[in-house]
Amino acid sequence: MNPALRLQRALQGWVVFGLLGFALLPWYFLQQMGLAEAMPGIWLGAGAGAETASAPVQALQHGRPWLWSGLAGLLLCGLAVVRPWPARQQGGLLLLGSLLGLLGLLGSGFAIGATGWAFASLESVWGALPTGQYGMGWGAAVVLLSLVVLLGAALARLGAFRGDVFVAAAVVACSALLALFVVYPVLRSLVAAWVDDTGAYAWGHLFERVATERVWGLGCVQGAGRCGVAWNTLWLAFITATGTTIMGTLLALWAERGGTRLSKPLNILAMLPIITPPFVVGLGLILLFGRAGLFNQGLEWAFGIEPGRWFYGVFGIWLAQMFAFTPIAFMIMRGVVQGVSPSMEEAAQTLRASRMKTFWTVTLPLLKPGLANAFLVGFIESMADFGNPIIVGGQYAVLSTEIFFAIVGAALDPGMAAALALVLTAFALAVFFVQRRVLSGSSFTTVSGKGDAGVAMALPPTVLRVCRSVAGPWLLFTVVVYVFAFAGGFVQTWGRDFTFTLAHFKTAFDVQQGEFGWVFAGTAWKSLFTTLSLSAMAAPICAGVGLLMAWLLARTEFRGKAAFEFSALLTFAIPGTVLGVSYILAFNVPPVELTGTGLVIVLCFVFRNLPVGVRAGTAAFKQLDRSLDEASQMLRASTLTTLRRVVLPLLKPALVAALVYSFVRSMTTVSAVIFLVTAQYELATTYIIGRVGNGDYGVALAYCTVLMVLMSTITWGIQKLVGQRQLGRRAASTSAA
Repeated sequence: MNPALRLQRALQGWVVFGLLGFALLPWYFLQQMGLAEAMPGIWLGAGAGAETASAPVQALQHGRPWLWSGLAGLLLCGLAVVRPWPARQQGGLLLLGSLLGLLGLLGSGFAIGATGWAFASLESVWGALPTGQYGMGWGAAVVLLSLVVLLGAALARLGAFRGDVFVAAAVVACSALLALFVVYPVLRSLVAAWVDDTGAYAWGHLFERVATERVWGLGCVQGAGRCGVAWNTLWLAFITATGTTIMGTLLALWAERGGTRLSKPLNILAMLPIITPPFVVGLGLILLFGRAGLFNQGLEWAFGIEPGRWFYGVFGIWLAQMFAFTPIAFMIMRGVVQGVSPSMEEAAQTLRASRMKTFWTVTLPLLKPGLANAFLVGFIESMADFGNPIIVGGQYAVLSTEIFFAIVGAALDPGMAAALALVLTAFALAVFFVQRRVLSGSSFTTVSGKGDAGVAMALPPTVLRVCRSVAGPWLLFTVVVYVFAFAGGFVQTWGRDFTFTLAHFKTAFDVQQGEFGWVFAGTAWKSLFTTLSLSAMAAPICAGVGLLMAWLLARTEFRGKAAFEFSALLTFAIPGTVLGVSYILAFNVPPVELTGTGLVIVLCFVFRNLPVGVRAGTAAFKQLDRSLDEASQMLRASTLTTLRRVVLPLLKPALVAALVYSFVRSMTTVSAVIFLVTAQYELATTYIIGRVGNGDYGVALAYCTVLMVLMSTITWGIQKLVGQRQLGRRAASTSAA
């Protein structure tokens, strides 16, 4: 089909899609019923139809004429695509129509609330409204999506984005998603930093909350007390990011270049911490190093040293974060190590360079984008971490725990929480610019369109010994921690009665045969099924959107690209508790009402985990030569076809990393959703926390064991389903480790 005709039909399809959503779907959000249940009421008049009616009925019979702006915008866009106009004329009409619809619907959505005008100033000018409106629903979502895509097409037809409609629509759509589900809720929560108890805004309130000894004090340096939580957070983030990057790199080199048959066991052991709820690691470490832990008890028995609380503090948090975030660095670095071209290493050795010199001058520099990305992710993850500091932090305070206590503590101070969250955001922005400066002006392309049948160079003996001597004990330590922790699920009462039992598993996951068949009688089944379904919905969305954003960042140039990338990474800088509160504040009132639904949890999962997909994809794209894209496009393939047939198969490590991480973190997240769960949507982690709060550690650890086995199986399934990329290289011979 002619490309111009194909584009014309695609734009016509989007216009029709928007018109169908406007006329045939409920316009407002359905709190108590599903879409199928509401469909018979889309044409009803007064009464029950006020909830389920479509936009035309809402405008004609329920006193909401502002909705006609959406129809006017779609009709104007329809006029632009009904026949093949010249590019600039068509772009102008599309731009006018899409902006008319978007500004009309979004402006009225934010200006008009459930009881009328949302701002007193508007009511004083325009007078009171006879009716308000609810949050936007299915119909509004379809219409807005159509208008956003048409806006992107308009910009492309006017000459932006080199005239590529797909790229323009992707940039505009992704920007709209980031604005709505990242920037908007975060700003809604951060604005409280300037607000006093009476609702007045002033810079002085922010200064009073932030410029305190508790935040910026240097007592630990001066020998006169403790340092402020800001310095504590930065120091912890630095040592965690350094440690996880080094350990992840050693694991990746050993697994991919170590010439060992233990590659798969290494991968499994390295991935073990990421498939575990975070508080299990803390519990295992406490059982080992806590006051009554095995290590302290051994010291007392052997040397008479009285058990102490030395483990609680910065060392305990660092060790727990090393367990939690090293797997992320390993996943990023493994894909980068796989992508290093053996031909470059062979060229260096042909010039009589030793393996060690080749490693330091060729291999390691080509790992630079992966190292920078792994460090960035580890740094921001450490700053935003809440679970580990709250469990093993002791008296060592960091920003995330201070924010939590400001929200739920005895002295409720949301303004202080917002001010501290603003400090975290500033730190993340600084790290973002440092990372960009480190990588600017360098090229790391190693996978091109040319064949590469080289054999990957084996690690130099010295480097291999370092990997084995450092990463080996670490992996063994990982096994010890988890075996020790999960043994609690199989004993009657840890510390008192070590009799083997399966009673805890029966309590949580009992299945009985009743009068009408098998019944899931265990108390944990509901939370497990809910968590599985919501995580399964979030993972592919997160991976797809993350890789699409990574492709846009790596392969396109557009204004606002730096802000676009920072918005995609922003949720790493925001503690989970603050993100959850931000979603409550932003999505509890029109125009977007989602609080109390499963959808708000799915969205929180997606945008909380989005940065990993973006960073993994960005690191992978830096290794793919642009000639691959260009060769496909020279053969008349569209941008979408190039992505699907050429680029995506080479991104399988990044895709696996994004899918696995998103799914597993959704299954195990605590802080980001602790304020979003309801009785209907109870999650596995909130169930476990409830059991721990009641002192029922056996059931909690039994549930964690089931989660680990389940997520290991699903992770293996994802890797088998996606597969591995094929780079046409010969396999090096392996030897026993």
